[in-house]
Amino acid sequence: MTGYETVVLATDGSDCARAAGEHALELAATYDATLHVLYVVDATDLGLTTPSEVDVEEIRDSLRAKGQRAVDEVVETAADAGIEGVGEVRVGIPHEEILAYADGVDADLLVLGTHGRTGIRRYLLGSVAERVVRLADPPVLTVHEES
Repeated sequence: MTGYETVVLATDGSDCARAAGEHALELAATYDATLHVLYVVDATDLGLTTPSEVDVEEIRDSLRAKGQRAVDEVVETAADAGIEGVGEVRVGIPHEEILAYADGVDADLLVLGTHGRTGIRRYLLGSVAERVVRLADPPVLTVHEES
C-alpha cells in the first residue's frame, strides 16, 4: 500500500483521543485522505445499572450531544486544514460500532487513543483499543496521550 484514502478516528473527547486526532489529521493531510470521526455512546453504560428513577433517554441524549461536540471539533479542525472530514455519533458497544463503521466506509486505517491502563483497571474496564486491534482488518494506530 502506498497510502491511505480513508482514515477513521474513534474519539471519546478525552485528551488521549485529542492526541490520536492530531495523528489522524496529520495522516489525512499527508495522504489527502478523507477523515471519518466517530464517537460511540457506550450503550452498556446505560440501562441495567442505571437507577429506575433516572431518565435513561435524557442521559443518552446528553451523551450524544457530548459526542457530537467532540466529533464537530475534529471535523472543523480538518476543514480548517483543507481535509475532508465526516462525523458520526452512534450508540452501541464501542468496539463493535467502531469495527462496523470502519467496514462500512472501507477504512484503510483506524486511529484511536489508548489510556494505557494496566492490571486490575484494564481487566475490569476492558480496552476498546485492544479489542479493535485484535479484531480489525485494516491497520490500527494507537496513540498515548503523551505522544
